[in-house]
Amino acid sequence: QVSLVESVGGLVQPGGSLRLSCVVSGRISSINIMGWYRQAPGKQRELVATITNGGSTNYATSVKGRFTISRDNAKNTVFLQMNSLKPEDTAVYYCNAQNIWSYTFWGQGTQVPVSS
Repeated sequence: QVSLVESVGGLVQPGGSLRLSCVVSGRISSINIMGWYRQAPGKQRELVATITNGGSTNYATSVKGRFTISRDNAKNTVFLQMNSLKPEDTAVYYCNAQNIWSYTFWGQGTQVPVSS
């Protein structure tokens, strides 16, 4: 089993920045991909960014150049640095882990409202 615990989000003004973190525990050795997803009100959950064990990253077109995903393997933590935030980035952000058997684990989600 794998457990994911996200940091608390919070209100951010347009143009502002926020860094989310997600601490992973449990059968960490089985995880090969970590990621962040988000779900805006009335919309489906969507991919934000992923990072593999080898460090390869993938981003949604809407966040490329503004968001950066990274990981600290020594601390079993994955980060999402979000810059130049826009109101349309408002969503609940979820940490995600996928293991070598393609089973997916989710964090509890953290709210990130972007508003003036």
